[in-house]
Amino acid sequence: MVIDKKKDSDKPRLNQGSSAAIAEPNKIAASTHFDFKGKNLTPYGGLFPVATMLERLGFEKLVNETLTVRRIPRVMTIYQFVLGMVLAIYVGFARLNHLRFVARDPMLTGILKVSGLPGQSVFWRFLASLNLNLSGQLLQLQRILRERVWAAANVGLKSITLDTDTTVHTLYGRQMGARKGYNPKNKGKKSYQPILTFIAETHEYVGGELRNGDRPDGKQIARHLRSVIAALPKGIEQIFARADSGFYCWEAVEAYQKTKAHFIIVARKTSRLLQQLQNAEWKPSPKTDADQQCEFRYQPEGWGQPYRFLALRYRKKEEDKSPQEREQYQLFDTPEYTYRVFVTDMERAIDLLVWFYNQRAGAENLIKESNNDAGLAAHPSRRWATNCVHFQLVMLAYNLNCWLLLFQREEGVAVDDLEHTRLATARLRFLFVAAKIWKHSGRVGISYSDQYAERGLFQRLMKRLRQITTGPTDFLPVLATSLSG
Repeated sequence: MVIDKKKDSDKPRLNQGSSAAIAEPNKIAASTHFDFKGKNLTPYGGLFPVATMLERLGFEKLVNETLTVRRIPRVMTIYQFVLGMVLAIYVGFARLNHLRFVARDPMLTGILKVSGLPGQSVFWRFLASLNLNLSGQLLQLQRILRERVWAAANVGLKSITLDTDTTVHTLYGRQMGARKGYNPKNKGKKSYQPILTFIAETHEYVGGELRNGDRPDGKQIARHLRSVIAALPKGIEQIFARADSGFYCWEAVEAYQKTKAHFIIVARKTSRLLQQLQNAEWKPSPKTDADQQCEFRYQPEGWGQPYRFLALRYRKKEEDKSPQEREQYQLFDTPEYTYRVFVTDMERAIDLLVWFYNQRAGAENLIKESNNDAGLAAHPSRRWATNCVHFQLVMLAYNLNCWLLLFQREEGVAVDDLEHTRLATARLRFLFVAAKIWKHSGRVGISYSDQYAERGLFQRLMKRLRQITTGPTDFLPVLATSLSG
């Protein structure tokens, strides 16, 4: 008789689950019954956290106190119109004629406390009645909201980096302010050229304006930079700024200097600057991608004082020396070399400053997100003032995503590790969530699917947002650790 010790000594395995607990799969075929009797169903369940955040931050009172609108609509209040347009943009409907797709959505109408949205012509008349001053008031509203978000989300940044850039919006109608200017993708077509500034650490839009298609001059650049720095939250002790060659002028440098912001700007090609480069003492550049590097003190014509100039040069290959049509962005050529030149007031090593400037590429991605995801390039009207107001409404919707991410971050995360989720991705993960709105015994509730993949993040976010409250002087933080860096 043979005894299998292993077989006899092993403990019998327990059943991992009862067969009765396994649900019968839903068998859906061509003959499956369907109807349209489901009530209070919404595909935008993720609007609930957005509405909670705005309610806790006092958005309605802030709109009524900040915005001065002479036209008093009857069908909805000014707050309801503004919030309705911002939430529609956040959902992905940047054009007013798209509002009909969410006019009866129970989540949106429930947040606005109306039975249904009015027709698009009502929104058109309201938006067309807003004057140009409202654009600046919307910027002021965002500045106050940012301060409240930073206080409630425990954002304690002492040092920030501002990235300023312009973008080109090609126009195909007869919009006011359209110009034939710099438009590399659609040469010869009229366009707008708005200017925007973002905070690199939190990816927030901090200031900007819609502009015609002409290149901004020095006075316009300086005015923009001063307004942006004045709109920053309190408590910031050190400001760094990055800009491309479009902002290479004395007025920009002077604006940075007066506001005590450290800057690095790409220089534009001039004959005097080219002569300085040819006479400079060049050294090998092992820590950058260039062949050689140099630095020198130089005062361009019309500037109030000399500044530190950094330069990298790349030796041309034979195939690069042949004449060909190409865009030279931030570079300028000589027969033998291609140069990349910066002006700065910082005293760090050349390779560190070049690396620091190269991080500005993130701002270009944020502008692409604003144009493509938020709908910044969808100018709804021929009127200049209407388009300027719509510009700020779009950027307010863009900032809603950035502010939700500040409340959603992990405890103790460093500012360098703070991840940014694009608006298009955030919609797929957190906004387009099926939900059912129910009402029972006078109570209204929202039911989500038990299969929602981001259930834990959603619950944590809602818990934090519901804890937002005001203290003796400011909003109390809902996160234990401060975001600093």
